[in-house]
Amino acid sequence: MKTRFTLYGIGFAIGIVLVFFFLGGKKASCNWLPNDRILNIIQQKHISFSPEVKEQLLNSETDSLDIMSILSMGEIDFSKSKVKNDPCRNYWIEGTHKQQALVITVELCDSIAVVKTLDKKAQKK
Repeated sequence: MKTRFTLYGIGFAIGIVLVFFFLGGKKASCNWLPNDRILNIIQQKHISFSPEVKEQLLNSETDSLDIMSILSMGEIDFSKSKVKNDPCRNYWIEGTHKQQALVITVELCDSIAVVKTLDKKAQKK
């Protein structure tokens, strides 16, 4: 019995070392939830801004880094998103920046993600 646990422990330790060796330098991640998966897919695409959003960025306190922050940590509202569109899907993403709730819509295509709109969300009182 003791030798069985010893052999199991040695095999387990070797397995852990191998996993860390092969996956240690890579950006391996496990995005199981739909929200995380879609945000990860958007971040892997080339992200561009529509002319309307570029104009808003010039005339407001919000900048492209704020949008990138929302694209990495925002919440997708799947009920307002159009995920069945072909060839490009549209996602409604909500996030906060500087105590201000923002909503952006992203058009996700095969090779590019376009930020279509940028709006301030009405605060609930």
